[in-house]
Amino acid sequence: MELSACSLRDKLRRDLEADHVEVEDTTLNRCATSFRVLVVSTKFEGKSLLQRHRLVNECLAEELPHIHAFEQKTLTPEQWTRERQK
Repeated sequence: MELSACSLRDKLRRDLEADHVEVEDTTLNRCATSFRVLVVSTKFEGKSLLQRHRLVNECLAEELPHIHAFEQKTLTPEQWTRERQK
């Protein structure tokens, strides 16, 4: 299994039908064990933060056991638009 920022980004974009995905490898030596992600998807509309995170975790269920640290931010397109206007 390939574990990289690019592979995670592609999977999140595809499986969550995301409008926008950012994945940053936050490992000091970029060895792909720690990641920070931002996912913007209409699938998050009407869902609590916990439900959104569960959707991301389910999407990456195969990869998460191999990741040491994982930080996620999940937004609807409307929230993403408001956040960018700040």
